[in-house]
Amino acid sequence: MAGRLVILGAGESGVGTAILGKKKGFEVFVSDFGKIKDKYKQVLLHHEIEWEEEGHTEATLLSATVVMKSPGIKDTASVVMKLKEKGIPVISEIEFASQYTEATIVGITGSNGKTTTATLTYELLKNGGLNVALGGNIGKSFAEQVAEDIYEHFVLELSSFQLDGIVNFRPHIAVLTNLSPDHLDRYDYKYENYIASKFRITMNQTASDYFIYDADDEEIAKWLATHPIRSKKIPFSVKKELEEGAYIKNEQIILTIDNTNLTMPIATLGLQGQHNIKNAMAASTVATLLKIRKATIRESLESFQGVEHRLEKVLRINKVLYINDSKATNVNATFYALDSMETPTVWIVGGEDKGNDYSELLPLVNEKVKAIICLGVNNEKIVNAFGNVVDVMVETQSMQDAVQVAYRMAERGETVLLSPACASFDLFENYEDRGRQFKDAVRNL
Repeated sequence: MAGRLVILGAGESGVGTAILGKKKGFEVFVSDFGKIKDKYKQVLLHHEIEWEEEGHTEATLLSATVVMKSPGIKDTASVVMKLKEKGIPVISEIEFASQYTEATIVGITGSNGKTTTATLTYELLKNGGLNVALGGNIGKSFAEQVAEDIYEHFVLELSSFQLDGIVNFRPHIAVLTNLSPDHLDRYDYKYENYIASKFRITMNQTASDYFIYDADDEEIAKWLATHPIRSKKIPFSVKKELEEGAYIKNEQIILTIDNTNLTMPIATLGLQGQHNIKNAMAASTVATLLKIRKATIRESLESFQGVEHRLEKVLRINKVLYINDSKATNVNATFYALDSMETPTVWIVGGEDKGNDYSELLPLVNEKVKAIICLGVNNEKIVNAFGNVVDVMVETQSMQDAVQVAYRMAERGETVLLSPACASFDLFENYEDRGRQFKDAVRNL
């Protein structure tokens, strides 16, 4: 027997790991502190995997050889502390699954842009004819895909929580899109702890690996100046010319790597906006390193239309545009959204606060926002931050209410923007649930 694998949390990553663990000969046990969703229960039953819900049986957990902890569970949870005291390794799904694949791994992390960059990178590689899968913090779990198929390449979107649980995980190509304060509630409210967590993506890389990063990001530059990394660094920038990497000149993206040159007019990109230019630069750099043809890269960038819940245009009703940016779970993401608004905006904001500082949004709110609709259990911080900046502020407790209020406030030619800047767990299951409820409420107007 390979040993006893205990899995904490029966969500996508937990159930995927259970399937892979069983296939690799582990004795597998899944334990969830909450209720397990029916769709996941069915999968566990189908694979004949033992499970428990609404509580952990401590003795059973402490008999593990190795524990896979779902990213949503904090390191400070009492059960996790007890496992660590006993010297039982507690790892993430990414660490567990990566031991069982020979695939070339592209790991993508960052505070914002990682889903768009990962999805775009996957499209570029797939269109280029590679046998590639997309996983990690997005879609079907990495572990389940390792269990079910043989892929030659994986593009993984990685959160800081997934990186906290790695030991030997080593992506051949690592991408760091940017850094801004996020999830500080999980990092003792210390930004430097969160930054260190993101940089774990490079920790096992060697000189034959690559690290692609935003050269305009001050925090990334600061870290690299004081922490040498072994992999080959390839920057991208929208502010300065680079000898190697991607930059902008004469309204074109110019990418140079190892004597390979690619140019692409910005105007033809399927996704516009400065942050999307950066996402396109990062994805094209990966594709170039993996020898995808220039024509394929250009065509894929032209046709890419973005991901769900990220500045997604839902409908125009009575000449008012409704935009779903539910994926904006931090202030920096909402900054991009407000910055891209071109008409007076009714802004739906709020949720579970992660230690947010709203001050950087004040000038944009002043310029673009005509009314704020708070959508959260506790809206006090938002009311305090913007109460003096906008004329109208309304508190709501459900998506239905928020959309109804927005519908009454918005006039022809204006925009209603859901860009919460917060986590969704106070009123919704996750940001996808929040975004879908928004879209349903808009369609039902």
